[in-house]
Amino acid sequence: MSLERWRWIPNALTFLRILLIAPFAGGLLAENYRLSLLIFVVAAATDAFDGFLARHFNWRSRFGAIADPLADKALLLTAYLMLTLTGVFPVWLFVLVLGRDLLIVVGALAYHYGIGRFDMQPSLPGKLNTFIQILVVLAVIVLLAGLPMQPWVLEAGIMLVAVSAIFSGLHYVLIWGVRAWRAKRS
Repeated sequence: MSLERWRWIPNALTFLRILLIAPFAGGLLAENYRLSLLIFVVAAATDAFDGFLARHFNWRSRFGAIADPLADKALLLTAYLMLTLTGVFPVWLFVLVLGRDLLIVVGALAYHYGIGRFDMQPSLPGKLNTFIQILVVLAVIVLLAGLPMQPWVLEAGIMLVAVSAIFSGLHYVLIWGVRAWRAKRS
């Protein structure tokens, strides 16, 4: 029996993660933090498992390459939006997180249409920013769910997300600005 017949599983797990966004958002909006935490953990597990399958068995696809990071980003932005709407996070933090992502997308489109095709790989500061955003959301939801967590994670997490978003956003602008300048010169 060929393993190739199972290559649809990573994409199905990505699709499941997309479907989990609505109940996750609803749980956060209703302040049902234990349900939200459970959904977040399931989403994270599906992300890890689909990534493992795609790499280990080489079950990569064009759909997965696009949908997987979009699903992750949609889940994370949903968390920041809902935690902002319920007054947990300040509005400026959501604007900063969303603004950084929009800056990267607009910059990538400008580069693509103004300079030429490119392979957008996440930078180390970008990966670190995403990791920090995930960790802060997880810690804050654990705190709000009444589970063991230090209350200082909320304030410290807000500051950590803000600093990493600004740093990684500026890093992308600098790196891609230099690449664009070099491409235009040659």
